[in-house]
Amino acid sequence: MNLNFLGKLQNRQTRSISPENPTGEKGKGGMCPLEEGVTGRHARDLGVGWKVNPYIVIQPHTTVTIADILGEGEINHIWLTPTGVWRFTILRMYWDGQENPSVESPIGDFFCMGWDRYAQLSSLPVCVNPGSAFNCFWTMPFKKSCKMTLENLSDEPVTFFFQIDYALCPQPAEIAYFHAQFRRVNPLPYKEVYTILDGVKGRGHYVGTYMARGVNNNGWWGEGEIKFYLDGDEAYPTLCGTGTEDYFCGSYNFEDPFTHKDYVVFSTPYAGLHQIIWPNKLYESQFRFGMYRWHITDPICFEKDLRVTIQALGWRSGERYLPLMDDMASCAFWYQTLPTAPFPHFYTRDELEVI
Repeated sequence: MNLNFLGKLQNRQTRSISPENPTGEKGKGGMCPLEEGVTGRHARDLGVGWKVNPYIVIQPHTTVTIADILGEGEINHIWLTPTGVWRFTILRMYWDGQENPSVESPIGDFFCMGWDRYAQLSSLPVCVNPGSAFNCFWTMPFKKSCKMTLENLSDEPVTFFFQIDYALCPQPAEIAYFHAQFRRVNPLPYKEVYTILDGVKGRGHYVGTYMARGVNNNGWWGEGEIKFYLDGDEAYPTLCGTGTEDYFCGSYNFEDPFTHKDYVVFSTPYAGLHQIIWPNKLYESQFRFGMYRWHITDPICFEKDLRVTIQALGWRSGERYLPLMDDMASCAFWYQTLPTAPFPHFYTRDELEVI
């Protein structure tokens, strides 16, 4: 990465939103009164400014706004650490006063943790660190406003420490807005192709895929090809991959090239198979995988529309392909012009649950 910009003065005003400064205003951090702070009792001998309100509690079946920014600028970093079931807290983002969200995903899947279990992830735009530190470095520009919400679908309250770092700064006349959309099908119907993304209208570029894949058969599961349908493509795509592990920048079944006995976990700046849940315990399901592919140096550009699909394909007898009926979940990441087309109706808690 080119660091030359660090030696240049920038026309930016740095701001940060957290429970200790919920508006992000200049000189307004750490002002919460003791009687109002969630940890005020711990600071009773010290007073205001001594870690009085470091987190929020989201009550069951409620939505809270964690950021409401007016003006021109960009989000540069999001850090948070959630409690509860990660699939049951939904993150949404709205740009420039839009009614429809441009980001809608369970918090776990947005940060590549769809199985509700920690796994170390070290990539450029997303990293997940001990013990459950979710970090996002996608740049998210806006011209007029930014709003972020968290919805708790569970029957229990959840606790969130979080920090949203942003800058108030001029933006170009035409910008591409950050988008992310979650999808899940469980199980995938026989001979159907899994849709990662469709219905995208506008000009932009696709920048990444996270997939949580639960395999319901024995044997290799990654023969399926990913396909990108660009700008009016119908029956056949412009971009067609050669296999699932190939798309996620691996090869030959993600297997150990020396022993040929195990999968190999890897996490790199642009791609990885960072999570494997092994079915070697009583009452455990079969293999579950978490993998990501970021198109940062190779964005997939479109002028009018975009659709992305991937096949679920394994092997059966007679050296024939087997369409698989797996648990398929994904979060697609892209940038585009506004307006954002309405997303499909979001899932119920039972449709989201990992069992």
